[in-house]
Amino acid sequence: MNETQILTIALASVPTMVTVLIGILINNSRLSDLRAHMDARFGDVDKRFNEVDRRFNEVDRRFTQVDRKFDDMRDMWRSELHRVEEVLDARLKHLEER
Repeated sequence: MNETQILTIALASVPTMVTVLIGILINNSRLSDLRAHMDARFGDVDKRFNEVDRRFNEVDRRFTQVDRKFDDMRDMWRSELHRVEEVLDARLKHLEER
């Protein structure tokens, strides 16, 4: 093979290599764009989940307050019932002594 044949083969493969290189660069930039788009979308979804989580925590805090109020009311009713029982026991004891 002489030099002109080698030069012809080299020059014939250069456009193919340049085309492939351009395709790789374009594909790389499009993949970077896709990744940026996906990161933005996942960030939006993450914000939504954080908002929902914050709302659930708020509802849970409210239910905890309601539970505490019910517990306080139950304790109050028990103490009142105990007081009424003591009054009734005292009256019954007084009637039994007569």
